[in-house]
Amino acid sequence: MSNPLSAAVIDWFEHNGRDLPWRRDGFTPWGTLVSEFMLQQTPVQRVLPRLEEWLRRWPTPADLAAAAPGDAVRAWANLGYPRRALWLHRAAEQIVDRHGGVVPDDVDALLALTGIGDYTARAVAVFAYGSRHPVVDTNTRRVIARAVHGNAEPAPPRRSDLADMEALLPDDDVEQAEMNAGLMELGALVCTARRPACEVCPIADQCQWLLAGSPPYAGPRRATQKAYEGSDRHVRGLILAALRGSDTVTAETVEGLWPDPVQRDRALAGLIADGLVVPASDASEPCTRYRLP
Repeated sequence: MSNPLSAAVIDWFEHNGRDLPWRRDGFTPWGTLVSEFMLQQTPVQRVLPRLEEWLRRWPTPADLAAAAPGDAVRAWANLGYPRRALWLHRAAEQIVDRHGGVVPDDVDALLALTGIGDYTARAVAVFAYGSRHPVVDTNTRRVIARAVHGNAEPAPPRRSDLADMEALLPDDDVEQAEMNAGLMELGALVCTARRPACEVCPIADQCQWLLAGSPPYAGPRRATQKAYEGSDRHVRGLILAALRGSDTVTAETVEGLWPDPVQRDRALAGLIADGLVVPASDASEPCTRYRLP
């Protein structure tokens, strides 16, 4: 049985949720897993074309596992955080080795795969298999902070976030999945961080933050992320972009990608340590060329 808040969210989601591939009938658990990897810290619109290309090329875990890791990194293109491509490739190998090529439906089994954390494991179990679990992302936490706790912003992530979401889940298996997805969607489209559209929010009449007069947030905040431009991530991205366009890249080419040699060498060393870049020269000689794994 749904409480009034959950019922309103589910009804709104059924009429206003976006038509996204992972919400369509017949979308595979593997597709759901790939989409969850891609959506981590990446906007939906950037994910959609990459997801389509990826699943056309590697429609099953076995297809990706049979490819070279470097092919996965190259296909990741501009999604950012390219270690996710290597993790997804390794997870595909593990799914083949441990689960006969079938994405597991159990949260603990999913957590044992490379690159899968608590959120992704729960999301796959719920959205691919209909299992009952609370699924909490940044959007969910923001809606709960406002509607349930009366705060303008969520506090830093904590274990009680899952209990908050669990308390809102209906008993019905289909409705609990809709509620998990609907609260995320509400946070993404209506209850946004900077300009919430409270005038069209389906739970405005139940929102404790609105009922309290929309007070400013006074609690602890998460550390702000450093700017991308000029960061080590930026330099790493330049090196990977050069490697995606060629089988190998010379050390001289890498040197020309960024003027600060200390930062450039640090970024390159980090890519090598992460397994994203491999020296292509003989180990007994100074490295003169690099390639993807």
